[in-house]
Amino acid sequence: MILIMKIYFTLFIIIFPNLIAGEKLLIPMDLKQTNHLKAYGIAYWALTKGLQIEWLLNYRGGSFLCDNLSMIQKEMRIREVYFEDISISNAAKIYSEIGSESSNAEVILLEKAPRIAVYVTPNIKPWDDAVTMALEYSEIKYDKIWDDEVLNGALKNYDWLHLHHEDFTGQHGKFYASQHSSPWYIEQQILYEKKAHELGFKKVSALKREVAHQIRNYIGSGGFLFAMCSATDSYDIALSASEVDICDVVFDGDGVDKNVQSKLNFNETIAFQNFTIDTNPFRYEYSDIDLPQSDPVPMRDASTDYFSLFEFSAKHDPIPTMLTQNHVNLLKGFMGQTTAFNRKTIKPHVLILGERQGSDEVKYLHGNYGRGTFTFYAGHDPEDYQHAIGDPPTDLNLHKNSPGYRIILNNILFPAAKKKQQKT
Repeated sequence: MILIMKIYFTLFIIIFPNLIAGEKLLIPMDLKQTNHLKAYGIAYWALTKGLQIEWLLNYRGGSFLCDNLSMIQKEMRIREVYFEDISISNAAKIYSEIGSESSNAEVILLEKAPRIAVYVTPNIKPWDDAVTMALEYSEIKYDKIWDDEVLNGALKNYDWLHLHHEDFTGQHGKFYASQHSSPWYIEQQILYEKKAHELGFKKVSALKREVAHQIRNYIGSGGFLFAMCSATDSYDIALSASEVDICDVVFDGDGVDKNVQSKLNFNETIAFQNFTIDTNPFRYEYSDIDLPQSDPVPMRDASTDYFSLFEFSAKHDPIPTMLTQNHVNLLKGFMGQTTAFNRKTIKPHVLILGERQGSDEVKYLHGNYGRGTFTFYAGHDPEDYQHAIGDPPTDLNLHKNSPGYRIILNNILFPAAKKKQQKT
């Protein structure tokens, strides 16, 4: 018998050379975690190695659990991610606690690293992108794509697509009044117009509308869209304006349609409806979707500006629960060209994930379209309250435990969840 046990043990070591005696690793995501952002990167890295990770929703801030492999331990030490070595019996206690009917927690299996794309102009703009900074800091690989790739069908190669400070209406970000003589603005307008003509479109607005439609088709076919800042409302505005010119002469050489508002088609949009667009080329605002309005710049006290996350049933609503995992439920507010969404313009089927309490300002929302989903997160940079053109990028080494950036990384891991467990 002893000989047989030795043989089994030898075979076990050969087959599982990296498995440590303590059989599970817990990566807590509560206040004990030293680097929340890189912890997401560890989970993603493990998935790229063919390993499975369990996401413990609502357990210690949305912790991760995996087999105790030396390669994972080593990687976490390198990235300075806090972890706990736990026994099988302790793991069983965690499962039992989560499985209790009285516990609002759930175990979600992550099994495949999502393929990630970021839609971005291939030139240097005078601002940065919170999502690409989060991806790079967390050491999560992604591809950059633009109009050519979208129109050539490249989206089918990706599970998750991000849009940030983008203008899908063809109005060049509505920076005309303040930036039309700036070298970066002139360079961008020339680039956009050249690209539109190369791809067979007379106007930038026509190209961007087609890109918006292709992205909508991508969502409908099962893609996951995540957008921030002006890419949120400008996207839906472009979809609503498929049959009408909303761009003034300074943007495309001719005027706005006289009956522009009445010709908007809200049946074409995915998140917003019944909004009123702003066609004034000298005003830094797209529509009344944005609250507070960007022009004039809202006078707010950053020290009192917060938004709260909704709590969902982890066992019955795992998707919104995944998207709201955090170690706090009250987060610092932050501004952007689109700072928050006007509750009155949100379609009834869209789920609100975060709001500024006592107001019509919705900060975070999620919805289904076809076989896919979209998630919109308002604001520009969760750790830079009022990011201005030319400001240096945020140093995430100073914000390793940022609750606002955790929202972004929740969205990146969300597509990795086992599909049969994704339900709404």
